[in-house]
Amino acid sequence: MTDVRLIFSEGRAIRGFEISGHAGAGEEGYDLVCAAISFLAVTCANALETVAMTRPEVTQHEGYLKAVLKESQLNPEASVILRLFRQGVLDLQGSYPDNVRLIH
Repeated sequence: MTDVRLIFSEGRAIRGFEISGHAGAGEEGYDLVCAAISFLAVTCANALETVAMTRPEVTQHEGYLKAVLKESQLNPEASVILRLFRQGVLDLQGSYPDNVRLIH
């Protein structure tokens, strides 16, 4: 099971995410659910830098990725990117409820 936890600002805007665990939907190296979550997360973390022009604090190691903005870095582009990330995780959770869990 992959757990995705959203990190919120004091004003309840999404300012980051933390992903841990393996989806367990297939053999290692062939797990399409894990690949989808990884692709979504890395793309959003990269877009926070290249599109929103922010610099998230990123921590990554085997089965774990965390990307968080300081509250002062939140801008309209970053908010859209992070809401898109949330929607993508909701879609994956809806299709693969035994493999993905979104924690609000």
